[in-house]
Amino acid sequence: MLAAAAALVLPLSACGSGDAGGGKPTSGPIDIWYSTNEQEQAWAKATVSAWNAEHPKEKVTAKAVPSGKSTEDVIGAAITAGNTPCLVYNTAPAAIAAFQKQGGLVNLSDTFGDAESFIKKRSGGAADGFRSPDGKLYQVPWKTNPFMLYYNKDVFKKAGLDAENPKLSTYDEVLAAAKKIKSSKAAKFTLYPPATSDYTNALFDFYPLYLANSGGKQLVKDKKATFTSQAGRQTLGFWQQMYANGYSSPEAYSGDMWAGPFADGVAAMGIAGPWGKGQFDGKVKYGVVPLPTAAGIPADKTSTFADSKNVGLFTSCKHKRTAWEFTKFSMSAKNDAALLEETGQFPTRSDVAAVAGGYLKDNPFYQPFADAVPRAVDVPNVAGSTEVWKTFRTAWEDAVLPGKGDVKSTFDKAAQQIDDQIAG
Repeated sequence: MLAAAAALVLPLSACGSGDAGGGKPTSGPIDIWYSTNEQEQAWAKATVSAWNAEHPKEKVTAKAVPSGKSTEDVIGAAITAGNTPCLVYNTAPAAIAAFQKQGGLVNLSDTFGDAESFIKKRSGGAADGFRSPDGKLYQVPWKTNPFMLYYNKDVFKKAGLDAENPKLSTYDEVLAAAKKIKSSKAAKFTLYPPATSDYTNALFDFYPLYLANSGGKQLVKDKKATFTSQAGRQTLGFWQQMYANGYSSPEAYSGDMWAGPFADGVAAMGIAGPWGKGQFDGKVKYGVVPLPTAAGIPADKTSTFADSKNVGLFTSCKHKRTAWEFTKFSMSAKNDAALLEETGQFPTRSDVAAVAGGYLKDNPFYQPFADAVPRAVDVPNVAGSTEVWKTFRTAWEDAVLPGKGDVKSTFDKAAQQIDDQIAG
C-alpha cells in the first residue's frame, strides 16, 4: 500500500555529515522511517526494540513516514534538503530512478562487501528485477504483495451471481457480472480504483491486469513501451468499457481511495494484495480469485503485480555501517516470518515456504498469494520512470477514464513519448 507522507520534512539528528560524503561506513545511532500501516508499525517497533537491546551504542530511532501527499514526494523533498533518515522501509521501486538521479541513494553493491551476497541469497532471482540500469543495487528487496481480485459475496448473491465459484477469469465474464451488479443495484459500482491524476494510480488499475494479460510483461522493456501490444490494447479496452458503462467511477473516492470503496460496500470488487485481509475483515464477506485476463489464463500461470516496497539507504545518513547491519538484522528469517505473521505481507524471499510454512498451513487464506509470489512482477527500473508513468496516466485520463476516446491513437502517441523520454 502507498502510505501517506509529508510536505514538511524535519531535520533528523542521526543523519548529516559523518561518512555521508564517502569513505569507510561508520557505526552509531541512526533514524529510520516506516509505513503508517498499523500492522507494519507494530512489526517495526518490535524489531527496533530487539536491535536496541543488543546494540545500545547504535540505537535506532524509528517513526512513521510523516503525513502528506505521498511518500515519494516527501522522500524526494528530504533528499533535496539533505535530511532524509538513514533508512526508509517504504521505498517504492517506481521512485528509485528519481531518487538515484537526485544522488539520494547509496550504491549498495559497491559500498558493502556483502551486499550482493546477502541480497541474492535472500531474494534469489527477484533481486535482479530491482537493479538499476548500471547493474547495481540501490534498494534492498524487502516485501512483496501479489495482487488479486477480491469480491463481495453478499453483493454477488444479491445480484444473482455465484458467490462461491464466481466466473471472473476473463474480461467478458467480469463485464457480464458488472452488468448484473448494476442492474440489480447490488452495489453502486463494480470496481472503483483510485481515480485521481496521481501517476502511481496506474499500479492499481491498468498495470496489474496488464501484467496478468501479457504474461508478466513490464510497461517498458528494452527501453521501449510495451502497452501498444495486443495484450495492452485488450486491457485498455476492458477498462474503457468499465468506465463507459458506469461500472467504475472516474471520480475520486471521498474516503480511503485504495481500500475504502470495497471495504465500505460501494464497490463489488477490489484489486488488492494480501494486506486486503486486514482492511476488509469485519466489514465485508469476501472471496479472492486471480486477476482476470482476456482469454482466461490458468490461475497457476497468471502473472500479477508485486506491489513491492523496498528499503532505501540514503546518502545523507551519518552512520551507514549501522544502517546496513540493521537492514540485515531486520530481514533475518525470524524477522521476515514475523513480518508475514504481523502484517500479512510477504518478505521478498526465495524460501518463503520454508520460513513461513507453518503460518501458511494455519492461515490458508494466504496460500494463493504465496503461490503467486514467483509470478509477481514489479515496475521497470528505468531512467525517468516518474515521467514515464505520468505520461501514461495522462493518456489514461484522456481516453480511458471518460469512457470514450481513441485508445489506439492516444496510447500510440503516449508510447512514442515514453520511448523518447527513456532515450533522452
